[in-house]
Amino acid sequence: MVRVITVEREYGSQGAEFAHHLAGRLGWRLIDQCFIDEIASKAGIPQSLAKNCDERLDPWYYRFGKAFWHGSIERMPAVPEQEVFDSERMVGFVREYLNERASEGNCVIVGRGASSVLFETPHVFRVFVYASMVRKVRWFEEHFPEHAGSAEEEIIATDKRRAAYVRRYYQHDWTDRRLYHLMMNSCMGFDCMVQAAIDAAGLGASVSALEHRSV
Repeated sequence: MVRVITVEREYGSQGAEFAHHLAGRLGWRLIDQCFIDEIASKAGIPQSLAKNCDERLDPWYYRFGKAFWHGSIERMPAVPEQEVFDSERMVGFVREYLNERASEGNCVIVGRGASSVLFETPHVFRVFVYASMVRKVRWFEEHFPEHAGSAEEEIIATDKRRAAYVRRYYQHDWTDRRLYHLMMNSCMGFDCMVQAAIDAAGLGASVSALEHRSV
């Protein structure tokens, strides 16, 4: 039986909002923004630093410098790895955190490459949410009116960043349909999306029992 649902999403597709509605309908824990807070606490770093490394690659010049530093023969002693927090270290915490949540079950996880990390984990149902560019631009303009002029550029750049993150650290194509059990266009609306996910994951009976108890 499915105990975890992962939700990967195009920027602006409202995949995170869908995940919120889905978790509420199932009575499960939503793993999204709390993710950053808990990892920051565990790593002993500011939340702002964890957020800067969230679903991101380190800049190319940082990666180049890091590779050069570790490969250099004539250099001063390197800073201990555990004292440096970057995207690569963040991924280590992400893998550990996601596996812990998956072992507990009853959660909906938003992004962070969870579909790749838990690809071979039993009882995990993987969802991808997408939308037309027109719909995504409209969402962006409503939420960030001060940046409305660069909406499409921001959307494309964010999706490229997420795809690069998954490709580098998990060796998966972020949009590959074979990575997911269900791919949905958010134009369906949240109610239809939630019901489709519940039915596809075979959780209808569990939801019916939950709703019956709450009556």
